[in-house]
Amino acid sequence: MERHCAICKGKGLCGLTRCPIKSRFSTLAQVRPSTEYMGCSPSVFIGSYGYPSVRGGPLLVNDSDLPTDWLAKGFLIEDIARIRAGTIRGMSVPDRFPGTLQEIALSSVPLDVEARFERPVAPDLMFDGTVAPVGLSGSMKAFSVIDNAKVALPVDRVTSDTDLGANEACDILSRSGIDVYQISRLLSAGLLGRKRKVVPTRWAITAVDDAVSSGIKQEISRYPALDEIRLFEGFLFGNRIVCILLPGDWKFEMVEIWDAKSLWAGDKDYLVRDDETLKKKGYSPISGAYYSARLGVAEYLKKTGRAARVIVVRHVTGDYWAPLGTWVVREATRKAMAGPYLRCPDLSAATAMASQKIGFSYWIKESRLLAEQKYQRTLQEFF
Repeated sequence: MERHCAICKGKGLCGLTRCPIKSRFSTLAQVRPSTEYMGCSPSVFIGSYGYPSVRGGPLLVNDSDLPTDWLAKGFLIEDIARIRAGTIRGMSVPDRFPGTLQEIALSSVPLDVEARFERPVAPDLMFDGTVAPVGLSGSMKAFSVIDNAKVALPVDRVTSDTDLGANEACDILSRSGIDVYQISRLLSAGLLGRKRKVVPTRWAITAVDDAVSSGIKQEISRYPALDEIRLFEGFLFGNRIVCILLPGDWKFEMVEIWDAKSLWAGDKDYLVRDDETLKKKGYSPISGAYYSARLGVAEYLKKTGRAARVIVVRHVTGDYWAPLGTWVVREATRKAMAGPYLRCPDLSAATAMASQKIGFSYWIKESRLLAEQKYQRTLQEFF
């Protein structure tokens, strides 16, 4: 009988034992062991292990690294897993090839590169739920960019301004139309902020979601409140997002439920929640998914010019068999907010409809914002 690590229960999340998910990724990788690579590099990756003494380098794959491209092409989870299983993570001390990594991060299109490795690239699959997985890695002994970076004007201006703080830089780039995917690359490659240094990719992704949505929150706080209850729904790769918008000033709550025996759950359903007012205290126990979902809703409210109280429920089923990263939550939320919504006559109708879409109602008793809405009187009631 095969033994599995007690930490991950055979799901391959610790990297210590054989597991079905890692085996499935390995069979998808169609890259022959090689000591050389010539092709595209669409992004960079900086690890977090041993911080601040980290290793990182270019991501090497002759395909797009953008989730928005994957979705536009109608890729299934297996298609994305295949791309990521064949992606190579070039590893070295970041200071060894600083200019080349920054060129890749600056460019709005993938760059042609050449890399030589100390030994043939090998499977090195690790999951953490924030970053999209990468199937292969290799220590680089030589690396060069053989293409010219195409740098958008807002990117050039912001990265050249060393007086801008990182949060301010993220906000300016977002308002200039640069999506969070490139902004996180810039932050990770050490191109933003006053005291510039490389940032582990998984930290950069969440930091950018947080910085951009925090800037939008401040803008939303000046908008008039929504005058009706709206319910939105989106579904992506086994992730169902149901969002309820309520009249009022900005408050945000997220409830996340993983089905029993799904990727991150054990023998019982796993539920976690978090909330905030205009100021967020501490780091969310939901981790990066919280900030990704918050960004998707904040973008919608900014577009509509309204403030609202928000409840996001994320239900994850067993169909989500591989953790692809928090971009799944971000894009599922964006998809939900871009679709048609239902107008609900009252809060009871909204929660009943949300429960119907999710498939159960026990999440309601875990929601603090719902309890507050039911029992706390507002100033509007007196006018």
